[in-house]
Amino acid sequence: MAQRYVRVQNQEGQIYYGLLQLSLTVQVLDAPPWLQGQPTDLILEPDNYQILAPCAPSKIVAVGKNYADHAAEMESEVPIEPLLFFKPPTSVIASLAEIQYPYQSQRVDYEGELALVIGDRAIDCTAEEAQTKIWGYTIANDVTARDLQRKDGQWTRAKGFDTFCPLGPWIVRELSPGARLQTFLNESATPVQSATIDQMVFSPDFLVSYISKIMTLLPGDVVLTGTPVGVGALTIGDRIRVEIEGIGRLENKVVAREKLAR
Repeated sequence: MAQRYVRVQNQEGQIYYGLLQLSLTVQVLDAPPWLQGQPTDLILEPDNYQILAPCAPSKIVAVGKNYADHAAEMESEVPIEPLLFFKPPTSVIASLAEIQYPYQSQRVDYEGELALVIGDRAIDCTAEEAQTKIWGYTIANDVTARDLQRKDGQWTRAKGFDTFCPLGPWIVRELSPGARLQTFLNESATPVQSATIDQMVFSPDFLVSYISKIMTLLPGDVVLTGTPVGVGALTIGDRIRVEIEGIGRLENKVVAREKLAR
């Protein structure tokens, strides 16, 4: 099994990066792994930590319509160049955390995706250089308020709600180009999304190169690579699970977001 790099919080509230062992203990690193973090003697037992999202990005750069079948599903063409948008860092939650269904929306969709974790400062990279800037891979769900996306004509509000970027549960360094991405809704054994990541229109190294020619990517930043065909609606009480071969599974429950009392 590939090494699984996690970010965890212990019972005292301290946050660490570490290596998840088969025994479910975590060997703590002295820094984020992409900043040459090295194993320490500190071992966290399974009952003494909670898994967080595997990184704390300064920004999440996402790519729209990067699978041809999904573009057709959205009644649009594949863009000539990557279609970029942002999700705020405040949208990130961990696996098993709750997706909050906002009261402003009547239609919230799941979008299972492969996420790239940047390991080194990337500016104006070639595709070959960009490949060396991708430190590892994790799973994301680009949760989207579809009705607000259509209403607004741009995507900031629809993609940016708190809890709208489940990420994790961990990072792996290597991934097969033909790894299968599948999304499952509730207890159904039949996936609502199923595609191999090599079906992307724009490859991961191309995306990182393209983005780096626009903005600087920093260590720990995340690039969402787009979702395949099969996006659909979530309802309160649903459980949504995204799986990628060679990584694992990202699972979250949907709850109602309540208005704060004033």
